[in-house]
Parts: sequence; C-alpha cells; structure tokens
Amino acid sequence: MNQANISRVRNFGRSVAVEVGALEDSFMDRGRPLGSARVLNAIGLGYENVSELRAFLKLDTGLLSRLLRGLEAEDLIKTVPNPKDRRSRITRLTAAGKDEFDIYESLSDERAAAILSRHNNSQRLLEAMDVVTVTLARNDIVFEDADYTSDIAIYCMNAYAADLSKRLNLEFDLKKSGASDVSQLQPPLGTFVIARLGDMPLGCVGVKGNGGTVAEIKRMWIAPAARGLGLARRLMVTAEDKARALGIETLRLDTNSALFEAVGLYRDMGWVEIDRFHDDPYPDLFFEKRL
Repeated sequence: MNQANISRVRNFGRSVAVEVGALEDSFMDRGRPLGSARVLNAIGLGYENVSELRAFLKLDTGLLSRLLRGLEAEDLIKTVPNPKDRRSRITRLTAAGKDEFDIYESLSDERAAAILSRHNNSQRLLEAMDVVTVTLARNDIVFEDADYTSDIAIYCMNAYAADLSKRLNLEFDLKKSGASDVSQLQPPLGTFVIARLGDMPLGCVGVKGNGGTVAEIKRMWIAPAARGLGLARRLMVTAEDKARALGIETLRLDTNSALFEAVGLYRDMGWVEIDRFHDDPYPDLFFEKRL
C-alpha cells in the first residue's frame, strides 16, 4: 500500500477524532466523555436490550458494563431484568436521562450544522461523508424484502430513474421500462430486495415473475456512496437465491451497453447474452442465466 495514502487515512482519522470530541473528558461540556454520551444516545434511540446495545455499539461486555454503571450512578438510566427473558437485561432512560438525551441531540445538531457551513458545497461534503460511512460500516448492511410500494422502495426507484437519466443522457420513464404489477414483485410470483444501512437505502433489485419458471431481474440500482464495495454482486446473488426459492429456473434481464460496469458484472457472474425479448426502448443488451 502506498505510504502517502496510508498517511492520508491516518490524518483523516486524527481530524475526525478531534472534531467528534473523542479526546474530550467532557463531551460537549456535559460532564462525561464521548463513550458515556454515545451509550446514552443509543438507549434513547431505542436500543434498550443490553445485548443489542453492545452489538450496536460494538463494545466488549466489560467496557459497556462500566459505562452503564456510570450512567446509573448519575441517575440517567435504570437497568432491570428483561420481563420477557430473565436471562437478559434491559436499560431505559430516567426522566433526567431523557432530558440529557434531548440536550445532546440539540448540541449534536448544532455541531453538524457548523461542520456543513464550513464548506461552500455542502452536498459534496455530505456525499463524501456517505462514502466513508458506508465503507466503514459495510458489514452492517442488511438485505431485506420490501413492498414495492413502500417509501423506501419508491425512494430507490426514483433514484434509479434519475441515475439512468444521467447515464443515458435522456429522461428515463419507469412506465416505459417494463412496468410491473405489484404482485409480480412479491411472493409467490417474485420479490423486491432492498439493501440498507440503518435508514439509508443503498440499493435494490427486483425479481419479476409470472408464476412460471422464467422471471426477470428488474430495477437493479446501487447508491453512489455504496459503489465499489461489491454490493451489486451481493444483491444479484441474493436475487438469484430468492428466485430459486420461488421455483424459478431461468432469469433474464436487460441493460444498456452504456452501463459498462453492470454489463461486466453480469458476464462475470455467468449471464449469457441472448436476443431481445421485449420492446422496451432503453436497453440494447439482453442476458439470461439458468439457475
């Protein structure tokens, strides 16, 4: 690895550590370090089960126990046995803890706004932050079935159309591109899969079925912040697995040769080019894969 690049990464880490207050004994002048404040924040966000809290914050058991005891000593939280499972514990904010959570939220919003104000192109700064966030948390990305009419699916579809409009230098109309009945993208005919990090949509792919053994891959999209991390391949593998589980034996898809990254991925994953199988106006390449 290039040493100059290593130094750039380390410089970035030092800057972030200072900016987020990792070195402060009193984070945001509230009398406790960042670690304690972060635990309080996570509990306020709903991570009340101690084991889930530990997994969310990626803390070892000993450190989390010490941080919880410190917050209990301040009467900011209470930890009690889980009434649904006596082997586990849950922790909740006290009234004082809720007040402190609200104060931290307000101060954190102010700090975030101040950071954005330093750059004359805040959108560029946010996009760079998203790339870093997704890269660091790539192992936390989840894949889940989604309703094609849900808010997160609609967001992905709008982003998909905007992305294709830009790449193909035209106005991409979803209705002209193999519009599907909702039932074709949900079991038992098909499925629609979302990749997300927390509440951040990162990608999607649909399997459009008709009850037979042949189905189509539709609406494959990856958010710019998640590109270069192998997410497209993981989504395609997920779609193929879902299709097999639905009894589908052959998948087809269409794409445009201008989308060279996608074309390369499909060929690398064993998709074979075939003749045109519909009259949609946008694609010029057609592929098939037997599962």
